Formats: sequence, structure tokens, C-alpha cells
Amino acid sequence: MPNLAAIHEAISDAVPDRECLVFRDRRLSYAQVRDRTRCLAEILRSHGLGVQRERSALAGWESGQDHVALYLHNGNEYLEGMLGAFKARCAPFNVNYRYVEEELLYLFEDSGARAIVYHAAFAPVLAAIRERLSEVRVWLQVEDGSGEPLLPGALEYESALASAEPVPPRDLSPDDLYILYTGGTTGMPKGVLWRQHDIFRAALSAGRPDAEPGELAARARERRGLRALPTPPFMHGAAHWSAFSVWHGGGTVIVQSHPGHLDPDDIWSTVEREGVELLLIVGDAFARPLLDGLETASYDLSSLRNIITGGAILSATLKDALLKRIPQARIVDTLGSSESGSQALQVTKAGGRASTGEFEMNADNLVLSEDMTRVLARGDKERGWLARTGDVPLGYLGDPEKTARTFPEIDGARYAVPGDRASLGPDGSLVLHGRDSITINSGGEKIFAEEVELALKHHTGVYDTVVVGTPSERWGQQVTAVVRLRDGEHADEESLRAVCRDHIAAYKLPKVFVFVDAIERAPSGKPDYAWARRVAGSR
Repeated sequence: MPNLAAIHEAISDAVPDRECLVFRDRRLSYAQVRDRTRCLAEILRSHGLGVQRERSALAGWESGQDHVALYLHNGNEYLEGMLGAFKARCAPFNVNYRYVEEELLYLFEDSGARAIVYHAAFAPVLAAIRERLSEVRVWLQVEDGSGEPLLPGALEYESALASAEPVPPRDLSPDDLYILYTGGTTGMPKGVLWRQHDIFRAALSAGRPDAEPGELAARARERRGLRALPTPPFMHGAAHWSAFSVWHGGGTVIVQSHPGHLDPDDIWSTVEREGVELLLIVGDAFARPLLDGLETASYDLSSLRNIITGGAILSATLKDALLKRIPQARIVDTLGSSESGSQALQVTKAGGRASTGEFEMNADNLVLSEDMTRVLARGDKERGWLARTGDVPLGYLGDPEKTARTFPEIDGARYAVPGDRASLGPDGSLVLHGRDSITINSGGEKIFAEEVELALKHHTGVYDTVVVGTPSERWGQQVTAVVRLRDGEHADEESLRAVCRDHIAAYKLPKVFVFVDAIERAPSGKPDYAWARRVAGSR
């Protein structure tokens, strides 16, 4: 059964000289990444990190492995950090680099972090909380040009690797953990615990969920593999899922030169220079500025064959606009979550019908009834819950109550139910309605924020929008749209409602509009609904 470190080792032995990872002036082969991550694993092991208790002796929502925090921007060090931790039989986890001190303290304490790999720019905030992180044994600081000095007792990343021996990993197990912290839309961040075997099958298999490491290595030897550019931060699952999936096919992962912010010229120049064949973006938040970049400069994008999007809505109008610019590409709209892996997809090609809410479900994915007592079948017209069975997480780290709510057992089968409302179309396809936690209850009617956002984006003057519910004496909640207009455009409230009427029922129309100069989103491109509620409330 697959282990992520074992897979990379096998493929590295099969194609040692092939480019594995490209970042700025670094062009690392599979053999080089193999040895660098072996060295990182040896550093962690030399400080006593690894497996402290086998998972089989623990409850499913606990962990017997030491945890390694990755507090990094995108770069070779992030993916090396994941692989190196896996090879030491530690469990790496993602740190949101936008967190402030209080949030970081919560995360490090909740995770029980024993090591932190961090960019030097983050050294000052770590210095401020360091005394309260007594469990951390290893501090690895990555030089980033910020000029921040090495924290006392910390190891400089490259120097530490250079002094370590590339010892092959040992005793790797498919039960070794993969941890992904998800902030969700409510509550504090939660660490989702997966067995590596399960996350491989659910999200990282490159289309071969039953393959063993040797089979993947043989396939990589026969085929060149894709050259892929995942543009979102690796601290979010979609980006490093894309990277590992490409590696599992023997491909090359490329990182843009300025990954700390969305720079269209940097991304398109990288596609042109590196012959990128697969580009990962996050919905409209990435697509709009990338399209704007194509208005002001010309690039050779003939290599690009796949544009993958997930994590946020990519509206039909922007799909059409991308395909007009890059007609040879196909757009693959993916649906999934930290708690469920990949669940469904939708493919759009030039000349085809672009849509946004209808998907073809992957195996083991389904829709449960509203009361979670049965699986909906074709012909059932009710709305229920998007769910997955089979390869699902063990649960949330240290939180059995949340585990029981999100991963219920029904008739002897265990399900992941991350909170998306869905139904089945007449042909059995999946119709996604939206995340339950951001549903607006207005006058007793449930309104999904995403469907109102999509309706508004049909207006040519709307650049971006986030829709939330705000208090109303009459309705309980009212639909409030926070809108950014295109530069130089003007749109009054009635013209916006008029466009919406063509796509949604009258009771779903925004009752209040708040116009802003910029929409706040997470680095992943996902809407920041908490920010939108604050802005709407302040107006």
C-alpha cells in the first residue's frame, strides 16, 4: 500500500536525472530532491523526532508521530519539507503565513509541533512567541533575502542539509500520517488526519489509485510526465496536492519566481519560459488578474494544455474568456475539501458549454439525504449533503466531538461530510449549491451565497464580489453584496439586480450593496466571508 515518501524514492530511482523541481535558478533533479530530503529527514531523526507510538495503539483522532510545522512561502523548501518529514516518519503540517501571534500560538500548541521550518522573514514573530513554544526541538531557518538574522539555536536550512548524510528512509508505512490544517469558515483551525494510503487514493494518485510505488516508477520511466505550475500557496491543500500528483506521474513541478503575491506577468512568463503544460489557479480571484495580464502583454502559451481550478468558483464568463485566449487548453474545475479529498470535476473546452455548478462525481462520492440516513439516487429531487465514503480521514487531531460530526457512521459505513449542500441532476450528475456554513436564512428561505455571487458576476461591470447575510428586523437576515466594480465602470444597484433576475429567484436578490475598492481574499483565493461581514456591518 502506498506511502508518499516511498513513492518519491521509487520514482527517483527510476528517473534520477529528470527535472523534479524548478524554482528561480534552482533546477533540481529527482535524485537531488531525493538526497536533499533524505538529509532533512536525518536532521529530524538526529533530534529524536519520528514515531513515538504506532497509530494502531491510538484512537483515530490522535497521532503517534512528531509534527513538523511548515511556516513558508512557496519554494523548493516547502515541498522538500513535506518529503523530508515523511522520510523521518514525522507528520508535516501547513502554517498560514498570514496568522498573527495569537493564531500561531494556538496552531503550534494544538498541533504539538516539535519542529518548525520557516522563512527568515518570519523570524521576528517567532522570536516574540518562542518562549511559549517549549516543545519545539528543531528550528530550521530558510534564507529568503529579508536580511533577518538566524534565531539563536536555529539551524540555517542549506548549511544543515549540507552537513547531513542522505540516509535512505526506513520502516515507512502506509499508516504514516498526512496532516492538513483547515481554517474552514467557522471556528478555530482543525488538523485533518489522513493515513498516507488514504490521501494518496483520495487526492494524489495521478489517476492510478490502486498503483504501488514500483508501478508508478515503471510508468514514470516510460512517460515524460507533465510540467506543472501550481500558483496558489502550498500552505493550502490544492497546491501541494497538485504538486504531489504531478510527481507521482514522474512530472516536473515549477514554482513562479515571486510566489508571495499574485503577479500575472511572473506567472505567464513562467508558463512561456518553462513550457508549462498544467496551470493550477483558484477560481475568479486568480483568473481575473491573469486575464487582465493578457490584455497588456503577449506571451507564448502554446504549451499550456490544462488549466485546473478549485477552491473557489470560476464563473462561466471567465471560463469562456480564458478559452478564447488559450483555445488549445481545457479547463478542469475540481471539487473537494481537506476532509474529503477530490470529489468531482467538470471539464470545459473551447466551443463547449461553460457552466459552474454541475459536476461528474468521482468513485466513492455521493449525496446523503438531509437527515443523513440514506444515499440519494438519480430521480431524488431533494437537496442533501455532498459526502465521500471509502478513503476518508481518521478525523480531526485531538477533537473526537468534531470528528463524530464531520465523519458520521451510517449503516456501518463511514462518511466524510464537510458541509457542502448538493443534489443530483436528472442524469445523475452532481449539482452543487454551496457551503452550508455561509448559507443566508432570509425570511425562512435558505439562500446560498455562491449562487448570488455567480449571478452578480454576469454583470459586465462587476470585477469581484462576496455575498453575506447581515441582520434584518424584517427578514432575520438579508442578502448583502460587497462589490468591487471594474476600473472606470459604473453600475447602480438596480442594474445589478436586473442582471441577477435573469439567473436567480427574486427572493435571493441582494437587498443591500456595499461598494469597495478591493475584495479581501485568502492567499488561496477563497473569499474572506468574515471580512465581508465586518465591511457590510460597518456600512
